[in-house]
Amino acid sequence: MIELNKLSKTYRSNSVETVALHNVSISIQQGEFVSIMGPSGCGKSTLLNLMGMLDNPTDGSYTFNGTNVFSLKEADRVALRKENIGFVFQSFNLIDELTVAENVELPLVYLKRPSSERKKLVAEMLERMGMMHRAQHFPGELSGGQQQRVAVARAVISNPKVILADEPTGNLDSVHGNEVMELLSELNNQGTTIVMVTHSSHDASYSKRVIRLMDGEVISENNLMHA
Repeated sequence: MIELNKLSKTYRSNSVETVALHNVSISIQQGEFVSIMGPSGCGKSTLLNLMGMLDNPTDGSYTFNGTNVFSLKEADRVALRKENIGFVFQSFNLIDELTVAENVELPLVYLKRPSSERKKLVAEMLERMGMMHRAQHFPGELSGGQQQRVAVARAVISNPKVILADEPTGNLDSVHGNEVMELLSELNNQGTTIVMVTHSSHDASYSKRVIRLMDGEVISENNLMHA
């Protein structure tokens, strides 16, 4: 499903050149749950942004479901991303001016789903995430943990083929963090491909494979055995 071949990303400013990724080749099959781990600054989030079609590499290629992503026009790439990928960011990225329900509904609006279907799906998802009582509140009225649960709800509402999660439990206590990981695990069991950046060995234990980065390069890949 996801084929990264010799991806490199270099940031340049004035005379400074920073190599974020160097010759990264990764293959992720449909239905996998993969964790990407490594120290801060090793290129994990850069890699996730490239997978999510939010950035372009300096070198290399990316094939998503047989489509050469970086050869697409911007509008076609946006359409491919919108139809296939859900994001959970560490910084939530909720829209302050929209209510919780409206934030969660947004991907369905972009996909032009009927209003009645949108309302039903949003209500079901907020109930599932324990956030129905906050449906008409704004992000600024929520705790960090509550905002992250809303962000997860928004990512999964459209039933995307792939969920890209950047430290999805980073702002949650252990109880709510485990709820989010159980939800991601459940979605994976239903066929959703999940790629998660995490510092947490506990969270990574939910995945089936762990890819470790160091200094912008893949240093190991390990399959995890689950009972």
